[in-house]
Amino acid sequence: MGGPCLTLCVVETALKSEPRSLRRIAGLALPALVVLAAEPIYVLVDTAVIGHLGRTQLAALSIDATIMSLVSWLGAVLAYGTTGRAARQFGAGHRTEALAEGVQASWLAVAAGVLVIGVVQACAAPVTAAIAGGHAAVATAATHWLRIAVCGAPMLLLATAGNGWMRGVQDTKRPLAYVVGANLLSAALCPLLVYRAHLGLSGSAIANVCAQSVTGLLFARALVRERVPLRPRAALLGRQLVLGRDLLVRGAAFQACFLSAAAVVARFGAPALAAHQVAFQLWNFCALTLDAVAIAAQSLVGAALGGARPAEARATAYRIAQIGGVCGLAIAVLVALAAPALQPVFGIDDAVYAQAMQAWWLFAGMQPFAGVVFALDGVFIGAGDAAYLRNSTIASALFGFLPLIWLSLWLQLGLRGVWIGLTLFILARLVFLLARLHGGRWIVTGVH
Repeated sequence: MGGPCLTLCVVETALKSEPRSLRRIAGLALPALVVLAAEPIYVLVDTAVIGHLGRTQLAALSIDATIMSLVSWLGAVLAYGTTGRAARQFGAGHRTEALAEGVQASWLAVAAGVLVIGVVQACAAPVTAAIAGGHAAVATAATHWLRIAVCGAPMLLLATAGNGWMRGVQDTKRPLAYVVGANLLSAALCPLLVYRAHLGLSGSAIANVCAQSVTGLLFARALVRERVPLRPRAALLGRQLVLGRDLLVRGAAFQACFLSAAAVVARFGAPALAAHQVAFQLWNFCALTLDAVAIAAQSLVGAALGGARPAEARATAYRIAQIGGVCGLAIAVLVALAAPALQPVFGIDDAVYAQAMQAWWLFAGMQPFAGVVFALDGVFIGAGDAAYLRNSTIASALFGFLPLIWLSLWLQLGLRGVWIGLTLFILARLVFLLARLHGGRWIVTGVH
């Protein structure tokens, strides 16, 4: 909870300097911050609960969290693409067309979720075994959890699509209630199912599916209540898929990096893999916390460009980048101060804690740069500049992160080498995004 609260305070303090523009950003960012923080907070609770079951279960959850992040990434593609397109329509005064973007995104979400269930059920055992790197007990536990948890994929994706269109029309209150309520239910269920019902690791997976199902149904009901046509529209689906293609490829570069990192860390032993689970989930928590500023950027920049206000779009982009950097600095301080709390909170042993410290200071140091990177991601997604995001992310992965993490395996650099690679990845992306911001080619007005 510290990261979101500290970020909220930073943004609220900034309101005193430029009330008009910053209040518009904060009006979207602060509710989105709570929504984004709800899921990683639940994952952290899940990690803490499973951590007390033992090293094998925690390592299994690390593998599963990495695999399920693929589903979350697919949802992010749907949400971000929908936000940008809906915001442009909303900024041009076409609310009905903005809602139509949400309808088509919801159809895509359900179809993609059903496909994910089929693929994961077929591939769960060999994929977990490959990542586990010969740890049979870890692979078996990971496979069992994954087969249960993936059943929530259609509802998870439906919820992310719902978040996308609501942000596009600048409705932040309903997503706040839906996501927070469902995750509170799941956070309460997890320890009950794991310990009281004696379901162990399976109880965690069931709690995940319950939260996702409740949230997805709430967003579906909200769309029905808007009284817009719910039939699929082939032309609109096609345009969403074109934008989604670039965001999908960009996301694939992220996932190749994270899956490769998990596979490399697994070769350093169960303590390293368990430590990576704790550090990476906290990193993901901070990333999603900082992404609240990016969501405000998607909505405000998209609306400004859709309404043919390029000067407003540029001013918003620079202000968003500044806020992202300040929030990242605040989170860096919090992360540095939190190091002594790792063992009591997550129940990790001395070997896992020692491994976690190899990544911790790199994790803290990259936060200010990550804050700017995530903020500018939102600017360019709102502007529809997905092709540049795709190309710059691929370049950063191919010439930064991926070579360094595999070099870490070859040279036996351990967990520290993997996290140096992640830091280099963030810095390379920062250079690309700042260059694009100053160039101005991303400023294209109009609805499409």
